[in-house]
Amino acid sequence: MGAIRIRGLDHVVLRVADLERSKAFYRDVLGCPEEKWQPEIGLLQMRAGSALIDMVHIDGKLGRQGGALAGKEGRNVDHFCLQLAEFDEAALRAHLTAHGVEPGPVVQRYGAEGYGRSMYVSDPDGNTVELKAPPDPPTKS
Repeated sequence: MGAIRIRGLDHVVLRVADLERSKAFYRDVLGCPEEKWQPEIGLLQMRAGSALIDMVHIDGKLGRQGGALAGKEGRNVDHFCLQLAEFDEAALRAHLTAHGVEPGPVVQRYGAEGYGRSMYVSDPDGNTVELKAPPDPPTKS
């Protein structure tokens, strides 16, 4: 074993145009409760299972350090993936639609725990978030 052994994702930091709008999306749509607000540096941390989704406003102390906000033609992240405890497609689609979020198609994708169903959605700043089902049970040969 080498000096670096990764256990999982600790956090991702997103630079956002509207902190309240983004907080509402991650809290109300994806169910991430607010963990910590650090006003001195403009950092909002939301709990996503065992990981954190951090947000900094582009005009805040940390946000200004990154330059202009990424956009549709100039993104700095392709997507990040949240592992879901369960994946009821109909309930998930109804929930997202009720919050004005367009659910993407469900596709079989490979992730950290193996193959499973997943769906892409966009957050208010155009970041793509993959919602991943628990892994498929192994097939018997």
